Amino acid sequence: MNLSRRGVLAAGGAVGALAVTAAGSAPAAASAASVRGRGRPRVRTGFDRLAADGYRLLRGQKVGVVTNPTGVTADVRHIVDVMHPDARVDLTAVFGPEHGFRGTAQAGGSEGRYDDPATGLPVYDTYLKSGQDLADIFTASGVDTVLFDIQDAGARFYTYIWTLYDCMEAAALAGKRLVVLDRPNPVTGRAALGPVLDPAFATFVGRREIAQAHGMTVAELALLFNAEFLRADPVRLEVVTMSGWRRSDFFDDTGLPWVPPSPNMPTPETALVYSGTCLFEGTNLSEGRGTTRPFELLGAEGIDRHWAAAVNALRLPGVAFREAYFAPTFSKFQGRTVGGVQVHVQDREVFDPVRTGIALLVTAKQTWSGFAWRPDHWIDKLTGNTRVRTMIDAGADTDAVVAAWRSDLTAFRAKRRRYLRYEG
Repeated sequence: MNLSRRGVLAAGGAVGALAVTAAGSAPAAASAASVRGRGRPRVRTGFDRLAADGYRLLRGQKVGVVTNPTGVTADVRHIVDVMHPDARVDLTAVFGPEHGFRGTAQAGGSEGRYDDPATGLPVYDTYLKSGQDLADIFTASGVDTVLFDIQDAGARFYTYIWTLYDCMEAAALAGKRLVVLDRPNPVTGRAALGPVLDPAFATFVGRREIAQAHGMTVAELALLFNAEFLRADPVRLEVVTMSGWRRSDFFDDTGLPWVPPSPNMPTPETALVYSGTCLFEGTNLSEGRGTTRPFELLGAEGIDRHWAAAVNALRLPGVAFREAYFAPTFSKFQGRTVGGVQVHVQDREVFDPVRTGIALLVTAKQTWSGFAWRPDHWIDKLTGNTRVRTMIDAGADTDAVVAAWRSDLTAFRAKRRRYLRYEG
């Protein structure tokens, strides 16, 4: 593996081995916890490996951590609660992303600045802060090293990876070191799928040119960000990889506990469909927020059985669609009964979430006269271009829309390969 690219630093000695070791090199002690029914050792996260090494990577540093409720150990203790009383770590600050450090805020919200009641640590709000504003927060906190430990969902528009990007940029401006503690991509790391962002459509749901379903872990993304997008002013970056994780692993293969990374990502099954069905945020249909199956239930008033019939007729691999009726408790159509579909993934090995999301958009427009894009063209921010919207409006079918991003995706896949750190 080549870690010599500009701005990517490997720590020295034994710590260097910890920071860059890829899957499959877990110490024998890791075999104590096995994935149920598979006889495999439980995956050890970046934090697990950092702690097992006695936090040597943090020695002599004032440390702040960017995290949320997903930053937990295998026995579901939060890493802040674990590190705070440990004399080997000088933990002095916490930085909260969208939804907040303790996860009390809904989509588009955060918790603000406060002192954490459990530890007394100052919690700084990073949501929608970037550049010099975020660098100033890091400087004011007095930390030397910023840790990042948040569970991702595998989609470009899931904002935590852009919190990572913003923190990398800000840490470089503030002269801080940034350490990424890796966690699994819950929907595997086998392939990148979907359109690649056009920089003209950069927002907090897509800062830079990666695929809609990126097929990478957060540590791999950090390596790519630093070398490809921050090369003019790279951060002092180190990553602590997992042990035992394979690229073909879904989340339930890891033996790790699932903690919802946001209020509308309740299960790993939600993450499986999210990179496709989140596109309905850019329409006047409900994407299932306010139900127990967000992003699996989709619908609107006036939709009937014809939509499910139309999308089932496409015989998309690994998925079927049930005619469904539901009444969201908040968000679009709050308290009103709507009709639509429930997405049932039947074979996740062949299921393509992005192609499925496009097929659902195409057939929704074909079968429901009330179909409309959000007036602000939010769909263009989610897909990273105008092409998806304009092609569907022009009557293009699913195959034509998917074919339109093929060359961009091929180029991204080639770039992505240089930063992959896991086999299988």
